[in-house]
Amino acid sequence: MSSPDTPTPAAAGDVVAALGAHRLVPVVVVDGADQGARLADALVAGGLPVAEITLRTAGGIDAIRAVARTQPDVVVGAGTVTTADQVDAVADAGARYVVSPGLSEAVVRRAQHHGLPVLPGVATPTEIMAALDLGLDVVKLFPASVVGGPAAIKAFSAPFPGLRFVPTGGVGAANLGDYLGLAPVLAVGGSWMVDKKLVDAGDWAEVTRRTAEAVALAAEIKES
Repeated sequence: MSSPDTPTPAAAGDVVAALGAHRLVPVVVVDGADQGARLADALVAGGLPVAEITLRTAGGIDAIRAVARTQPDVVVGAGTVTTADQVDAVADAGARYVVSPGLSEAVVRRAQHHGLPVLPGVATPTEIMAALDLGLDVVKLFPASVVGGPAAIKAFSAPFPGLRFVPTGGVGAANLGDYLGLAPVLAVGGSWMVDKKLVDAGDWAEVTRRTAEAVALAAEIKES
C-alpha cells in the first residue's frame, strides 16, 4: 500500500522537472546512512542537490532513507532497481524517483502505484515502444556508450518524437556536451564526480570540486 507520503502526480512531475533543470544526475554507490548523508552534503556544496543512490550495496536503502530524512531539499532517487519489492522498499525509504537498468513492467507498474517517476533502461526501439505503452515519456538510455551514444538518441528521436532520454553509461566531462546539446536529452547520468574511490576515501572535498566543475560545464552547454 502507498504510504501517506506517497507523491501525487503533480509532485512526480516536479521531480522530473527538477532533473531537467539540473541536467546532471550523479549515479552514486554508497554503503550506509553516514556515507549517504556525507555524499549528499558534498553534492549540495557543489551546487547539485540531486542523487541517484544505487542498490548495488547492502546499505543503499539506508543511505536513501538518511538523505530523504535529513536533507529534504535533495532530489534523491533509487538506482539499479530491478524488482517490484525493491520499489516498495525504496518508496518506504523516501526515494523520489526510481531508475532501473532495464525495462520491467512489474517495476514500472509498482513505481506508478507509488506515484514515483520511473526511468527504465532501454536500448532498442522495441523497448522504447514497450515503455511508451506503459505511459512513459522519459527513459534511461543504457548503457549509452555501448548502444550508440548521441547517434542513437538522434536516430531514436525521429520515430519517437517527444520522448526524452537520460543517457547513462560512459558519460563523463569529456563528452557531456555531445549529450546535453541534444534537445531530446532531459539530463545525463554519470558517476565521474562521485567516483567510488573518492567515496571510500572520504574525500568529500574532491567530490564537491568535481561536482561544481560539472555544474559549471553543464551551464555553459545549456547557454550555447
